[in-house]
Amino acid sequence: MCKECEDLTRRNFLKTAVIGGTALGMGLMDQNTLWGAAGANLKFSTWHPPLSREVKTVWTPMMEEVKKKSAGKMGYTMYAGAALGKGPEHFDIVAKGMSDLGYFTATWTPGRFPLTDVLSLAVWVNGKDVAADIGNAVYNRVLKDEFKTVKVLELNGCIQSFIWTKKPVSKMADLKGMKLRSPGGHQTNYIKSLGAEPIFMPLGDVYMAMETGTVDGIVTCPPLILAFKLFEVAKHATVLTFGCVSEGTVMNMNTWNGLAAEQKAVIEQVCTNPFKTTGGLTSDDYEIIMKEIT
Repeated sequence: MCKECEDLTRRNFLKTAVIGGTALGMGLMDQNTLWGAAGANLKFSTWHPPLSREVKTVWTPMMEEVKKKSAGKMGYTMYAGAALGKGPEHFDIVAKGMSDLGYFTATWTPGRFPLTDVLSLAVWVNGKDVAADIGNAVYNRVLKDEFKTVKVLELNGCIQSFIWTKKPVSKMADLKGMKLRSPGGHQTNYIKSLGAEPIFMPLGDVYMAMETGTVDGIVTCPPLILAFKLFEVAKHATVLTFGCVSEGTVMNMNTWNGLAAEQKAVIEQVCTNPFKTTGGLTSDDYEIIMKEIT
């Protein structure tokens, strides 16, 4: 190529880049045009540990399915554990754009999602697939006003939580004065009503707190006993449902608005009930989890 042609090509490229960037910044160019041509790499965030069942059987397979169904136009990077922030921060991590989509727990931010706490009432639900169907139905009827800053992909009330303790509990009197880690929400009131003292702390701190005697036990669901290896310090379980936390999968609104119509369709198809999509943490999986713990 002659030098004159090379200079002309370089000038055209720079001119196009400057004009295109300016147009995009001014809102004159649809971001779908760029994402549709170049594809998107979506950042997914969750507080679940990287090697947990949640990440291995739900979140990674879910994002792989998004990649597959979009013919590779939507890739992903997984940010699990505390990679982008602590558990209670995960809603804002997505809402503020640090992550494109992710999993958050509403119960960990008391007072912020008061109506959504209805999903954490003491009911018996064996699988997250069922919990997501329930949560999505309630969201569509009464919870939309609590989530105007994000695109809600699914909500769920998790599955039932039990009392896991260092010492056996055979009667209510055994719970009196015990310090139990509470996830917050309705579970805090349930713990108080049994004569125990609710303590809130991050899940990652519970193992050492039980070892040192700071807490005597925890109220949580079986999958998290596995994820944080709490079965090593909580040798006893009292099986009665406390319900569990309200949580779900959300997408940053700017990211959502920047997707092409066919990309949005893929996201909704795969992520509206990620547990059904992947087969992870379903009713069938719950039985396996309990056997692994015992």
